[in-house]
Amino acid sequence: MADRRPRQRQVPQGLMHDLAALDQALYEAVTVTRTPTLDAALRRLSAASDHSKISFLIAGALAARPGHSRRAAALGVAAIGVASATANLLGKRLVRRSRPHRAEDSPFPGRHVPMPASASFPSGHTASAVAFAAAVGPALPAATLPLGLLACAVGYSRVHTGVHYPGDVIAGAVLGTGAAATVLAAASRDGLRARAFRRP
Repeated sequence: MADRRPRQRQVPQGLMHDLAALDQALYEAVTVTRTPTLDAALRRLSAASDHSKISFLIAGALAARPGHSRRAAALGVAAIGVASATANLLGKRLVRRSRPHRAEDSPFPGRHVPMPASASFPSGHTASAVAFAAAVGPALPAATLPLGLLACAVGYSRVHTGVHYPGDVIAGAVLGTGAAATVLAAASRDGLRARAFRRP
């Protein structure tokens, strides 16, 4: 029994070390890949996703239409709020992962956006973009694919522009999915409660 406990501790430590090494390798693979055609577009996309500007713009367009579109917009904005608060007020403060050292790693500084002062893990941009897409989709199925692709592009742009590791983006996507699920579950409970009160 005494020999098992140290081995059990070593397995998670070894796994975390391996995952960190893989994360670093994936980040470096992106930084050394020459993509001049994509660089400007991804830099603009990354900057435009600051403070969820793209998602709020889409939400405004959806809210201008009545019915399912307006409900989808409300759900999406609520999901952004939950994801952003969880990522920035909880995740980043607990993990405190340093941002990539892109000045050392990247031979293409022209693709960079300004380095945020906050911690790297998780990606708040990704969390909010995924949360918006995942919350809007069930209420407006036609928007599921384009918003999902947009969220993926936002997440990748954060790695491409040198401000996040791939692991940060994956964690942000998981967090955003959870935020959307929380908002949708709460909205469903409220809807059931409202229908129950309307019954004679």
